[in-house]
Amino acid sequence: MKSGSDIKRLSRLVAILTQLQTQRLTTAAELSEKFGVSNRTIYRDIRALEASGVPVVTEEGKGYSLREGYRLPPVMFSEKEANALITAEQLIQKNKDRSFTETYSEAIAKVKAVLRTSVKDKANLLSQRVQFRNNLHNETSSAYLSELQMALTGYRLTRLNYQSLEQGLKTLRTVEPFALYSTQENWILIAWCRLRNDFRSFRLDCIQDLQVSEQTFSPHTLTLQQYFEQCREKFLSRQENP
Repeated sequence: MKSGSDIKRLSRLVAILTQLQTQRLTTAAELSEKFGVSNRTIYRDIRALEASGVPVVTEEGKGYSLREGYRLPPVMFSEKEANALITAEQLIQKNKDRSFTETYSEAIAKVKAVLRTSVKDKANLLSQRVQFRNNLHNETSSAYLSELQMALTGYRLTRLNYQSLEQGLKTLRTVEPFALYSTQENWILIAWCRLRNDFRSFRLDCIQDLQVSEQTFSPHTLTLQQYFEQCREKFLSRQENP
């Protein structure tokens, strides 16, 4: 019979394995902080995973990863995890970007396929009993979020036919997608605009047409938090010097 410490360690090993699967590279320091153990304990855990046949790749000075091509069996979700995903599905169905809702529905269908029968029945019941009413008419106002997500992560130049909300002017922009954020009503693309030679924000519902090219651009070193801080500084500067 396993002791409490054995069960705790087994749970940690499974969690580390999941972390390795979901991140390209992770360090011992990150793992030790996440699980509240020492670096030495993480080193022992990694050796235990290797001994059990998991192909962990150690990159000196960088961290750990799983060998390219290695795939784990389907993840089994707990009832609480399944409930969280089902609740998120109901929220996302009210989103105003059609491509996003369709893609998430396809993904959640695959998640449901690996649920145990008892959990699946409860998840289906929950999906019938949870609703969000912030988008009362279930309106969609854009259909480009999924494409822009791919352009952002692939560092691919994107061409927009854009109509500004304020003046109604139509312009053709070539942009470098940088980030996406959502208000209660709309999705916003933050991108480096080659026409304006600066970062600009674009409402997805104002994009008339979109084309993602095969041409790539160099990743921006700026973080999203740094971008927001710069925006804040510009706003305060305008307030002080109207």
